[in-house]
Amino acid sequence: MAEKLFAEFPPVTTEQWEEVIQKDLKGADYEKKLVWRTQEGFSVRPYYRAENLKDIKHLGTEAGVFPFVRGTKDDNNWLTRQDYCTVSEGFEGANKQAVDGLAKGLNSVGFYVDGKKAIAVEDMKVLVKGIDLAKVEVNFRGCCCATAEIVKSFVAVAAEQGVAPEDLKASFDYDPVRGLNKNGKFCTDGYVAKMKEILEVVKDWPRVRVFGVEAYAFNDAGSSIVEELAFALAIGSEYMNALIEAGVEPKEAARRMKFTFSVGSTYFMEIAKFRAARMLWANITKAYGVEKECCQKMKIHARTSEWNQTAYDAYVNMLRGTSEAMSAAIAGVDSLDVLPFDHSFRKAGEFSNRIARNVQTILKEEAHFNKVVDPAAGSYYIETLTQSIADAAWTLFNKVEGMGGYVEAFKAGFIQETIKATSADRDKKIATRRQTILGTNQFPNFTEKVNEDVTADVVTRKAAAEKTSEMIGQPLEKYRGAQAFEAMRYKTDKSGKQPVAFMVTYGNLAMCRARAQFACNFFAVAGFKVVDNNRFASVEEGVKAALEAKADIIVACSSDEEYAEGAVEMANLVGNKAIVVVAGEPACKEDLMAKGLSNFISVKSNVLETLKEYQSKLGIN
Repeated sequence: MAEKLFAEFPPVTTEQWEEVIQKDLKGADYEKKLVWRTQEGFSVRPYYRAENLKDIKHLGTEAGVFPFVRGTKDDNNWLTRQDYCTVSEGFEGANKQAVDGLAKGLNSVGFYVDGKKAIAVEDMKVLVKGIDLAKVEVNFRGCCCATAEIVKSFVAVAAEQGVAPEDLKASFDYDPVRGLNKNGKFCTDGYVAKMKEILEVVKDWPRVRVFGVEAYAFNDAGSSIVEELAFALAIGSEYMNALIEAGVEPKEAARRMKFTFSVGSTYFMEIAKFRAARMLWANITKAYGVEKECCQKMKIHARTSEWNQTAYDAYVNMLRGTSEAMSAAIAGVDSLDVLPFDHSFRKAGEFSNRIARNVQTILKEEAHFNKVVDPAAGSYYIETLTQSIADAAWTLFNKVEGMGGYVEAFKAGFIQETIKATSADRDKKIATRRQTILGTNQFPNFTEKVNEDVTADVVTRKAAAEKTSEMIGQPLEKYRGAQAFEAMRYKTDKSGKQPVAFMVTYGNLAMCRARAQFACNFFAVAGFKVVDNNRFASVEEGVKAALEAKADIIVACSSDEEYAEGAVEMANLVGNKAIVVVAGEPACKEDLMAKGLSNFISVKSNVLETLKEYQSKLGIN
């Protein structure tokens, strides 16, 4: 039926499509208007066709078959997970939260533990009390420096419960490089010997993963998707190489590893990232001599991005988390943790934990995301993205390998410098609103006051620790993309005064309204009170109303033509009673500046730096 339908229409060539597009562009630059240059360093075309897939080799494979682009199993029933902290809650408190979460939709739990301290068997019993270890995956975080004692206690409790070895699903993120990324040094010496010791503990428990690769640490520092993937693969390769040299079988090293990635808000790119990750890891393990396909499969846990979260307008984090969870689910991750919407500024409560859980429940029970394996397969766009990300990540991975591996590249500063360059570029795009953080640098909640749980420490970006003699490299700098804007608005909120930005709208109705809306949005980002107006009959009437409102900033909102006289008149009427700002980049800007007007805001402005200057002028320091 479909073949007959399409037979009714003549085929359209790419050349014909391009001809129509060029005509519609009316002379505009095709590359600038329609081609997206990604943060990852490659270009994305405005459309793709079947011919774009002719050189992609991974097409045609099935889920569960090498190189696992389409997934590592024949279903998409990922595990819904949340993590709880034994450090702040104690073993009993963390257990209570976990058991409650399992009753409300979870089938995987994580416990954040102090990896430097052993956990006695009796304490482990308290921690997993009421949890059926034969059915629930249990994960341990914070184990970068852990001894084998934590693992021994857990498997001892599992054995006492009578759990069959093949039924026990668990993971420990023993990740020595994590200490390197976080503190610039390994948290323990001789980590390979400890890795072998831990392997010995779980030799009879085939589904327990004991080595973690904390890929999300790169996202936390503002990396690109390609950098997160390439550096994660480099860490995995570092562990494979070290273990094989120490006499461990390649398949044993590979099947004990688990990768934890972030999942960001670039929807289709994130889907492609996970597909590319499985493909690249399968090829890496094969190169190391892993022949069994079950050991070539990358085990992926995903958590929604902490870098993307905001402390202001925090309920928007629910939308971010949902979009990110959708990417991870479509991509076929093994387990997923949606961070609570208030994760960035306070300990999650029952409400925020419930909402985070229910995101995944809705995706499964209502949207049926778990019913289809790799729904992105065959999409010209996503298949091309998958290959582009794989190619770019493979190039970067090989560059790291050529430097002697991840640790040597870190010592040389290559890892840090690469991520720093990317994060600086992202920061600039956020500051100039070329990248939007909804509710923070664009479309803020005008009336919002800072949540009482948000402190200066939450919104302040902390510089990475200075390198000391103990460090072998500079640590990665963890931060959130919104922090610079949050710190600015927090300063206003805590200053005890709220500047008033008053819109003097006059002249051309369409232009004055458009520019007033732009200016209101602009100044509200800094927590200023904005006063909008429909349209004044004259500049004089508008200035009078603004001065009566005790405005600190008076914004001229009109058309370019009417600024030539109106803005000058406004400046003369206001004098030094307030700051006069012109909304836009009028053609007469140079003439206006010659007549004493010096404040202009437009889409070309660095919003962050401009607003900081106004804060300074108004005495908010």
